Amino acid sequence: MMKLIVGTKGSGKTKTMIEMINQATKTTTGNIVVIEKSMKLTTDINHTARLLDADEYGLTGADMLYGFVAGVLAGNYDITELFIDGILRMVDHDMDATAKVLDAINKITANIEVVVTVSAAPEDLPESIKKYL
Repeated sequence: MMKLIVGTKGSGKTKTMIEMINQATKTTTGNIVVIEKSMKLTTDINHTARLLDADEYGLTGADMLYGFVAGVLAGNYDITELFIDGILRMVDHDMDATAKVLDAINKITANIEVVVTVSAAPEDLPESIKKYL
Protein backbone atom coordinates (compact mmCIF):
# COMPACT_ATOMS: atom_id res chain seq x y z
CA MET A 1 0.00 0.00 0.00
CA MET A 2 1.41 3.37 -0.99
CA LYS A 3 0.61 6.61 0.80
CA LEU A 4 1.77 10.12 -0.04
CA ILE A 5 2.34 12.96 2.38
CA VAL A 6 1.93 16.07 0.23
CA GLY A 7 2.45 19.72 0.99
CA THR A 8 4.56 22.73 0.20
CA LYS A 9 7.95 23.31 1.78
CA GLY A 10 7.67 23.88 5.53
CA SER A 11 4.21 22.32 5.86
CA GLY A 12 5.33 19.55 8.24
CA LYS A 13 5.62 16.59 5.87
CA THR A 14 8.93 15.35 7.27
CA LYS A 15 7.74 15.81 10.85
CA THR A 16 4.68 13.70 10.08
CA MET A 17 6.90 11.06 8.50
CA ILE A 18 9.24 11.02 11.51
CA GLU A 19 6.26 10.39 13.80
CA MET A 20 5.08 7.57 11.51
CA ILE A 21 8.55 5.99 11.46
CA ASN A 22 8.95 6.15 15.22
CA GLN A 23 5.47 4.70 15.74
CA ALA A 24 6.22 1.91 13.28
CA THR A 25 9.39 0.99 15.20
CA LYS A 26 7.19 0.28 18.22
CA THR A 27 4.68 -1.93 16.40
CA THR A 28 6.34 -3.62 13.43
CA THR A 29 7.38 -7.23 13.34
CA GLY A 30 9.66 -6.61 10.36
CA ASN A 31 12.27 -4.12 9.22
CA ILE A 32 11.82 -0.45 8.43
CA VAL A 33 13.84 1.30 5.72
CA VAL A 34 14.03 5.07 5.30
CA ILE A 35 15.53 6.60 2.15
CA GLU A 36 16.33 10.30 2.23
CA LYS A 37 18.49 12.81 0.44
CA SER A 38 21.18 13.76 3.02
CA MET A 39 21.28 12.43 6.55
CA LYS A 40 19.19 15.05 8.33
CA LEU A 41 16.93 12.49 10.03
CA THR A 42 19.75 10.67 11.82
CA THR A 43 18.92 11.93 15.30
CA ASP A 44 15.15 12.20 14.78
CA ILE A 45 14.22 8.60 14.07
CA ASN A 46 14.55 5.51 16.20
CA HIS A 47 17.81 3.68 15.58
CA THR A 48 15.99 0.45 14.71
CA ALA A 49 14.86 1.97 11.40
CA ARG A 50 17.49 1.58 8.67
CA LEU A 51 18.37 5.03 7.32
CA LEU A 52 19.83 5.18 3.79
CA ASP A 53 21.29 8.35 2.29
CA ALA A 54 20.50 8.69 -1.42
CA ASP A 55 23.46 11.06 -1.85
CA GLU A 56 25.89 8.52 -0.40
CA TYR A 57 24.93 6.09 -3.17
CA GLY A 58 24.94 8.73 -5.93
CA LEU A 59 21.23 8.23 -6.50
CA THR A 60 19.89 10.61 -9.14
CA GLY A 61 16.81 10.24 -11.27
CA ALA A 62 13.78 7.99 -11.25
CA ASP A 63 15.45 4.96 -12.82
CA MET A 64 18.20 4.94 -10.22
CA LEU A 65 15.66 5.39 -7.42
CA TYR A 66 13.65 2.42 -8.66
CA GLY A 67 16.77 0.27 -9.00
CA PHE A 68 17.90 1.26 -5.52
CA VAL A 69 14.53 0.43 -3.96
CA ALA A 70 14.35 -2.87 -5.84
CA GLY A 71 17.85 -3.78 -4.67
CA VAL A 72 17.07 -2.94 -1.05
CA LEU A 73 13.91 -5.05 -1.19
CA ALA A 74 15.70 -7.94 -2.90
CA GLY A 75 18.35 -7.94 -0.20
CA ASN A 76 15.92 -8.10 2.70
CA TYR A 77 12.64 -9.99 2.58
CA ASP A 78 11.70 -8.83 6.10
CA ILE A 79 11.00 -5.20 5.15
CA THR A 80 7.48 -4.26 6.23
CA GLU A 81 7.68 -0.45 5.90
CA LEU A 82 9.50 1.74 3.40
CA PHE A 83 9.69 5.52 3.77
CA ILE A 84 11.02 7.85 1.06
CA ASP A 85 11.55 11.46 2.10
CA GLY A 86 11.68 14.10 -0.64
CA ILE A 87 11.08 12.07 -3.79
CA LEU A 88 10.91 15.15 -6.03
CA ARG A 89 14.46 16.14 -5.06
CA MET A 90 15.64 12.64 -5.99
CA VAL A 91 14.03 12.75 -9.45
CA ASP A 92 14.99 16.32 -10.34
CA HIS A 93 11.44 17.65 -9.75
CA ASP A 94 10.12 15.76 -12.79
CA MET A 95 6.42 14.99 -12.15
CA ASP A 96 6.13 12.50 -15.03
CA ALA A 97 9.18 10.59 -13.80
CA THR A 98 7.80 10.70 -10.26
CA ALA A 99 4.50 9.19 -11.39
CA LYS A 100 6.31 6.40 -13.26
CA VAL A 101 8.62 5.54 -10.38
CA LEU A 102 5.72 5.55 -7.90
CA ASP A 103 3.83 3.11 -10.16
CA ALA A 104 6.91 0.90 -10.48
CA ILE A 105 7.61 0.90 -6.74
CA ASN A 106 3.95 0.23 -6.01
CA LYS A 107 4.09 -2.91 -8.18
CA ILE A 108 6.99 -4.44 -6.23
CA THR A 109 5.74 -3.51 -2.74
CA ALA A 110 2.42 -5.34 -2.57
CA ASN A 111 2.94 -6.46 1.05
CA ILE A 112 4.89 -3.42 2.23
CA GLU A 113 3.59 -0.13 3.56
CA VAL A 114 5.21 2.65 1.53
CA VAL A 115 5.08 6.29 2.62
CA VAL A 116 6.51 9.02 0.38
CA THR A 117 6.78 12.77 0.95
CA VAL A 118 6.12 15.04 -2.02
CA SER A 119 6.98 18.75 -1.74
CA ALA A 120 4.22 20.28 -3.84
CA ALA A 121 0.78 21.70 -3.41
CA PRO A 122 -1.80 18.93 -3.85
CA GLU A 123 -3.58 20.87 -6.60
CA ASP A 124 -0.32 21.04 -8.61
CA LEU A 125 0.02 17.25 -8.80
CA PRO A 126 -0.98 15.38 -11.94
CA GLU A 127 -3.72 12.74 -11.63
CA SER A 128 -1.09 10.02 -12.08
CA ILE A 129 0.33 11.01 -8.68
CA LYS A 130 -2.89 12.09 -6.97
CA LYS A 131 -4.21 8.55 -7.18
CA TYR A 132 -1.88 7.66 -4.27
CA LEU A 133 -3.30 10.34 -1.96
